[in-house]
Amino acid sequence: MKKMIKNFLKDKFLILKVRERFSAAVQIEQRRLFLHYQQCKKDGCLPRLSDTGFRVFSQFEEDGKLLYIFSVIGMTNKTFVEIGSDDGINSNCANLHFNFGWHGLFIDGNEKAVKRGKKFYSQYPHPWNYPPRFACEMIRRENINEIIKQNGFEGEIGLLSIDIDGNDYWVWDALEVVRPQVVIIETHNEFGLEDIVVPYDPAYFFPGKHPVYHGASPVAMTQLARQKGYRLVGANELGFNFIFVRRGLAENEIPEVSVESVLQHPSIAEGYKKFEAVKDWNYIRNRLP
Repeated sequence: MKKMIKNFLKDKFLILKVRERFSAAVQIEQRRLFLHYQQCKKDGCLPRLSDTGFRVFSQFEEDGKLLYIFSVIGMTNKTFVEIGSDDGINSNCANLHFNFGWHGLFIDGNEKAVKRGKKFYSQYPHPWNYPPRFACEMIRRENINEIIKQNGFEGEIGLLSIDIDGNDYWVWDALEVVRPQVVIIETHNEFGLEDIVVPYDPAYFFPGKHPVYHGASPVAMTQLARQKGYRLVGANELGFNFIFVRRGLAENEIPEVSVESVLQHPSIAEGYKKFEAVKDWNYIRNRLP
């Protein structure tokens, strides 16, 4: 009985916490901003991507930056795949779903989180809304293409988001079944400007051997992006969620930036000190030309 009451209160608290995020007022304001950016593009007076961030559903200010990017390149393919989504509510794709009508796939290995997400999206913003798909799977480079394909997604998509606290690099490296216009992916900025990747471990589960020993450095992730045909355009203010746009899309309006330019937050220098504990461990270095 206590568990039932706890789950009931959790569900009720959740909707009270987030319902204003997809209200009519929020939708209207964001659509105004969308049109404003499009007019700025025509007038040749676009702001810098780094000045456009705000949070609605995202963990930090990624929602605003993604809205800006898709205002400039166009919402020509309103589909997403989010790998490592938890319940899909506090995510990089939820704002696009709720406030701009996107459809997509959330993938996560946490059964309770996936169940919670399915229930939430089946009820909100209204019961007759077409909900995103959910897949409860342990994510590995060996199965990621099949998971996405089995859930009905192939070819061109608008947004790919990857945040799995470990094998992010290796999963994107293996991903072939979809071709996103924009990719947002977690890097490990505790590695600073080192060009290193922690070797692939299909059984990895955070925190593993050490909470700092996982993932890929910003430099290594950017090199992988270039190999796959993407350019770095920005990151969240804390400098770990890197945003890449496919080459050929709005290159003049959203210019490429350097890795160094997005690693300016003071927390990054503090985080790099943590690397000392694992700096002599096994890494793959200079994997790509």
